[in-house]
Amino acid sequence: MKKFAFIMVLAALMGCGNAQNNENKEQNGASTGSATETATVEQEQTPNNNTMKALVTYFSASGVTRNAANELAGIIGADLFEITPETLYTEADLDWQNKQSRSSVEMADKTSRPALKDGGKVDLANYDVVYVGFPIWWYTAPTIINTFIEANDFTGKTIVPFATSGGSNIKKSCEDLQAAYPDYKFGEGRLLNSIDKADIEKWAASVK
Repeated sequence: MKKFAFIMVLAALMGCGNAQNNENKEQNGASTGSATETATVEQEQTPNNNTMKALVTYFSASGVTRNAANELAGIIGADLFEITPETLYTEADLDWQNKQSRSSVEMADKTSRPALKDGGKVDLANYDVVYVGFPIWWYTAPTIINTFIEANDFTGKTIVPFATSGGSNIKKSCEDLQAAYPDYKFGEGRLLNSIDKADIEKWAASVK
């Protein structure tokens, strides 16, 4: 009788040990699953540091295009680069009614390439979209924009023209630039005499 009772107690103890082992296994399994889930969430929330940024470049002789460029860059979160002439334009240089003024002479000669400060070089390595802004002169982009484009390599980039103007639209400017640089990719150009945030955001989002 005592022997039978001892066997029963021993069996009960063994059963408890198996139950404890099973519980430990379930807890270990739950812990492993939770760690895996956490790692997945952290990985999904890690930001992509390889995101390319846009660059807004601009030439402004009187400050109007500079203001537009600053607003554009602020809206789309882009960096800024000013296309600066080696010799700044004076008010007399910009007198379009004088055929001997600097701007008149430059625009009459399509081969004119006004010199730029530091050669007009800009590091484009971190950008895939480059906005190029200018005032419209004689219905097209100033020849200093040609100097800038030819001073840099836009291969693999999208060039997006924008302009300010007292009366002309940007269509001819875009056509002239695309004709001059057929190997480069151009996005839709815009006249930015006035800035509408929602319209700018929609325009920027359409650039490929």
